Formats: sequence, C-alpha cells, structure tokens
Amino acid sequence: MNFRRLIGAIGIITLLYSCSTKQVDNTLSSKEKKDGWELLFDGSSTDGWRGFNKGELPSGWRVEDGTLMSLGKGGDIGGDIVYDKAFGDFEFSVEWKISKGGNSGIFYHIKEGSDYKSPYYTAPEYQLIDDIGFPGNLELWQQTGADYAMHPADGEKKRLNPAGQWNTTRIIFKDGHVQHWLNGKKIVEFDVWTDEWKSLKANGKWKDYPEYGMMKEGLIGLQDHGSYIWFKNIKIRNL
Repeated sequence: MNFRRLIGAIGIITLLYSCSTKQVDNTLSSKEKKDGWELLFDGSSTDGWRGFNKGELPSGWRVEDGTLMSLGKGGDIGGDIVYDKAFGDFEFSVEWKISKGGNSGIFYHIKEGSDYKSPYYTAPEYQLIDDIGFPGNLELWQQTGADYAMHPADGEKKRLNPAGQWNTTRIIFKDGHVQHWLNGKKIVEFDVWTDEWKSLKANGKWKDYPEYGMMKEGLIGLQDHGSYIWFKNIKIRNL
C-alpha cells in the first residue's frame, strides 16, 4: 500500500471510530448513569413535562426531530413548562438553539400556586436570547447566560453561537453557590441570600416579588416567550 492510500485508510478508520463512539442524543452514557444523571427528555415523548400551574402540556410545545420545541405561542404570562419533580442542589445540562430574534430562558427552584402567575415570580432564570438579532437594545443583564435581571455574564469568557446553531448550557446550584456555563466556559458565578444578593434584589426588577429566589428547592422550567426554541439532551443530577 502506498503512502497516500495508507493515509486515506487511516482517515476512514478514524472517521468510523468517531461515529461509533459519538453519544446518541437524548441518552445517558454508562458514566453519566454511574454519576447519577437523570434524563428529563427521551427525544420522543413529553413524559414528565406539563404547563406551569397546569396538569397538561400547553399546545405551544411539541416533539420535533428529537427535540422538545416551543412554537412561540406563549408570552410574558403563560406557555411555560415545568418538569414534574423538585430539585434542590443540582447540576443541570441542556443543548438549545433559538430562532432569529428569539427570547426564552431556563428557570429553577420554581414554586407553583395560585399566587404565582409565572415561574419568574419565584424562580431565578438563566437567560436565553438572540443577543444579536433581538429587536431593540439589550442590557447586559438581559443577554444570554445572565442570571436574568441580577448578574450579567462575563463578556470576555462568553462564546455564544448565533441563532439557529446549537449551544450547551450548564447550571450548577450547590449550597447557595451558583454557576452558569455556556459552551464550556463559566460565565456567571454568585452566592444567593447574601447581603449583596439581597441588595440587588431589593433595588432591581424583583423588589416587588418577595419570594423571588428564596426557594431552596423547586421545579425546573423552560420558557415560551413567543419564539421558536429547541431543546435536547436535557439532563440533571442531584448534588
């Protein structure tokens, strides 16, 4: 075999090996199972998901091509969904892409009840938005990766793929310490319930929401804020 054929054969073998070892979407590897990860979406059904303060899934959500997809029928109030299991300290991971000009978010520690019209009445939000194509100017605390209206993302570390391309998000909550990750980079880090945190809350958007951010456990939620967004590989583990 000549040199060119040898190189070609090595390339084919490498490609085949890479394809065979790549993890299938919406599954858990043996290591993830051992480490305690739980899959929240299997790629084919909406089992476990329902509307906020509702018993069924809103019509604005469906499964499409192995993704959990929002059709953009929601707004500031209504359309958001929750996974029907509470978590306290956790690590959460998800892949997502958003339509041009889109707006969405990931909530955690959601509390339900008749006093709460939306998850954001109680739950912090990892912001998801088209930073570039969203109409109007966005404040730093409104941009992707921010702890919405509280802690902006670190712009020097942040690497956001544009609308229509996949991004990977991680949220870690452990003993009141919070981390937001985007595409492998830690872009937000803070502690809740400190004097600094209480001051931010009292002097900002959440000053009239006394229970915002006060829950030590609650539901995970995905926001439909009137735009198409796709989620896959949604997983979580207790810490």
